[in-house]
Amino acid sequence: MSKSRICLIIGVISISIFPVLVKWTPVSGITSAFYRMVFGFVLILPYVLISKKFTVPKKELWLPIILCGLIFATDIAVWNLSIHYSNATQATLLTNLSPVWVGIGTFFFLPDKPKLRFWIGTLIALAGMVILIGFEAFTEMRLDKGFGLAILSGILYATYMLISKTVLNKLDIISFMTLNMAVSSLYLFAICLFFEQPVRGFTPSIWTVFLVQGLICQLVGWLSINYAVKKMDAKSVSLALLSQAIVTGIFAWAFIGEKITVQMIMGGIVILAGIAITYQTKNRRINAENT
Repeated sequence: MSKSRICLIIGVISISIFPVLVKWTPVSGITSAFYRMVFGFVLILPYVLISKKFTVPKKELWLPIILCGLIFATDIAVWNLSIHYSNATQATLLTNLSPVWVGIGTFFFLPDKPKLRFWIGTLIALAGMVILIGFEAFTEMRLDKGFGLAILSGILYATYMLISKTVLNKLDIISFMTLNMAVSSLYLFAICLFFEQPVRGFTPSIWTVFLVQGLICQLVGWLSINYAVKKMDAKSVSLALLSQAIVTGIFAWAFIGEKITVQMIMGGIVILAGIAITYQTKNRRINAENT
């Protein structure tokens, strides 16, 4: 297995812990997202300063880098608001339409056009999401504010994947992550103040959870995913991230006692089958991701 795919697996496992930690911790999701970014930035900063590996981006890269930070932070805020106005099930399903938006964006704006196998794999994986979450949730969706916010979250996530791919083709991952987290931290702090979310007065156990989120979910998770994005195409990475729902379910079962049903297992198998179909075409050739 190539290094990029190993990093993608590590990234998926790392970010899949975040929803469980958010649910376990009695703090708003926006506050959790803010401290996840802050601790991620604080932890990477000493390495950047000591190693002197930070690269100042060229002029033309500053705008997309800032956009990535704003879009990533907005996506997290919109995701949490969509859950508030509807429910986690509907928000999860609609947000996971992001591979579709990535495929459409790639078709119109990038030279590497999606092949038929990508669309087949995406449809199968999304069908797996419906099975995993439940047909009832799919049929009972309401075209309300929560619906619109969840759709917007998926579009924002897809936009981040596409823009970050173009930036990572021209800039190293450490420099990109450092600037991205700095922008996201400032922006999420402003969102916390606007929505009057708590940013202090937490217990030591909650601060520990924030630290774990910053180290594992943000640093390890997104350093690994961004490495995969740099070496692979955004379409395949976005589709592979659907497996996050499976890993999160396993973590929720292991740490907070949520049940895993036969329906969830079937849905997970279908999701993995869809992802496998997309990756099958790449097994026949050796490319840069193997280096």
